[in-house]
Amino acid sequence: MKNFPAVTAGLLVAAFAFFGCAGNAPLPFNQQPWGNLPIGSDKEPWVTLIDGEKGLENFTRLGDANWLAMHGAIQADRKNGSSTEAGILLSKQSYTDFHIYTEFWSDDDANSGIYIRVMNQKVVNTKAAYEVQIWDKSPTMATASLMPPAKAAPSFKAAGRWNTMEITAKGPRMTVTMNGDLAVDVNDTQFSSGPIALQYNSGIVKFRKLMIRPL
Repeated sequence: MKNFPAVTAGLLVAAFAFFGCAGNAPLPFNQQPWGNLPIGSDKEPWVTLIDGEKGLENFTRLGDANWLAMHGAIQADRKNGSSTEAGILLSKQSYTDFHIYTEFWSDDDANSGIYIRVMNQKVVNTKAAYEVQIWDKSPTMATASLMPPAKAAPSFKAAGRWNTMEITAKGPRMTVTMNGDLAVDVNDTQFSSGPIALQYNSGIVKFRKLMIRPL
């Protein structure tokens, strides 16, 4: 009985350590507090584009980033040539109105993003598509910003952990939510429809889940 307080303290330390670590990881897809993203409705079903190391076959590669399936994710950590153009994974399907759910990880130097409604499928950039930013060091458009029309607060940071992001496009209205917090809610009509795409410029970026549901 004399050892009981010490044993109890040890168990409490272990429990706090467990829950502290667990708090840094996104909830599984089926446990997300979805808010305005209804699950199990009679609308279009979710389509999985990336699930762990599976999914490269759902995209066309543009540019020279070394997209690889490894360590439970699709990732890129460098460009293979001397080109300054971004490396792109362009979806083989086009979308107009949709929900996107993704889980991603980036390091401090990562410059990446998710393009939506890509209208020029040969040269993918913000002249013919919207881009949801993943770049903590951007001097003007923080991570979770929707380029070109809407800035997110500079408090949105992605580096060094797994993050969730939800992107909704319904007509002119688009929203971006990161780790459960609304970052962007904007109306814009520049681009109307097209594939989605993952971008790589620098650092390390990983996507272990990417799902889309047409609306």
